[in-house]
Amino acid sequence: MTYENEPIDEEMTVTLDLEDGRTVECAVITILEVEGKDYIVLQPLDENGENEDGEVWFYRYSENPDDPAEEPELGYINDDAEYEAVEDAFEEFLDDAEFDEIVDGE
Repeated sequence: MTYENEPIDEEMTVTLDLEDGRTVECAVITILEVEGKDYIVLQPLDENGENEDGEVWFYRYSENPDDPAEEPELGYINDDAEYEAVEDAFEEFLDDAEFDEIVDGE
């Protein structure tokens, strides 16, 4: 199954356990491929399932091709140039998609 550079059609969420001990539910916006690597774009949601400020988070993303049922792995992007490349790819994605439909779930 591939989502690369495409909006996620169904509303999907993931739960992240942050380093500070908080747990945050996030909407999955898309999975992007940048320079041969996959990245996931997440939008953190508040306790009401909303995101008022439009903030998004970028993570490295990988799936086990031999076991699609296995939970994907997320990793931090520590390199500034890599982060900027993902950010640019997301901006291009937004140029190609109607952002209001993604955010509003219409």
